[in-house]
Amino acid sequence: MTPLWHSPPPEHFPGVPAWGVPTSQQPLPALATTHLAGVTAEWAWGGADGSGIRVCIVDSGVDGSHPLVAPIDEAMTVVSENSDSPGIVPTEATDTAGHGTACAGIIRSIAPKASLSSMRVLTDSIAGTGRALLTGLGWAIDSAFDVINLSLSTTKPEFLPALHELADRAYFRRSILVVSAHNMPIRSFPWSFASVISVASHDQPDPFLHYYNPSPPVEFYARGLSVPVASPGGGRTRNSGNSFAAPHIAGLCALILSKHRWLTPFQLRSVLYQTARNVTRNGARHAPAELLTAELPSGSAGTTD
Repeated sequence: MTPLWHSPPPEHFPGVPAWGVPTSQQPLPALATTHLAGVTAEWAWGGADGSGIRVCIVDSGVDGSHPLVAPIDEAMTVVSENSDSPGIVPTEATDTAGHGTACAGIIRSIAPKASLSSMRVLTDSIAGTGRALLTGLGWAIDSAFDVINLSLSTTKPEFLPALHELADRAYFRRSILVVSAHNMPIRSFPWSFASVISVASHDQPDPFLHYYNPSPPVEFYARGLSVPVASPGGGRTRNSGNSFAAPHIAGLCALILSKHRWLTPFQLRSVLYQTARNVTRNGARHAPAELLTAELPSGSAGTTD
């Protein structure tokens, strides 16, 4: 029998962003493991609120006045992004596109006491340049954020070397880089790098429910369909897409780190693995989660050229 980790990526399911899976309808295979004594969800994040953890949302900006998001501790933006040397300047915490605000609201709902900051690299049309992405992501890593949420990607291979260097720099500096998989079954970066935590969608409503995927390239599944999110101007809406699965894991990382500050990126990934729904404990599966009917995606991951 072919090991699960040698299996091809799952097929693209209608109604679910690419690389995701409708876990409410298709059970994932149980993964046997030697469970680390005491590493449970309660041990990992029980009683935690994200206090002391700095999270950066590298995206389209964040509406810092939104009641589901505020406060935003720092807001920066990339300027002259079409030049060879884009700059970074402080800016107002605004977001006319809404993509970054949605991601920030999800993180805030999971880790309410975490410090949130915004680095704008996307335009109002939720697009941007590779140079802007490299500049903004580099700033977030060099600013020593504990967790960086990146719900966007680029398909341009010329940015591969620089992105690889940044992803490795984040890993060795203990900055957790959480990246959403593309919503389409195409090759893009940096979510497919081994040094980042990559996330695609499942279709169940529990914001803490996550699954481990032994078949690369995506590593974890989190809530990503019909997700209640903050929208600019104080509104609320529901969006679908891998963009909104990633901040669920980013928020969970903030919770875990606020309780166990000593964890390295490698150890943190191990904790996420140990607490995944489909990882067995002494031969017994976790209790089944509440089911939710999948809906067609209405949101998408931001992209850069």
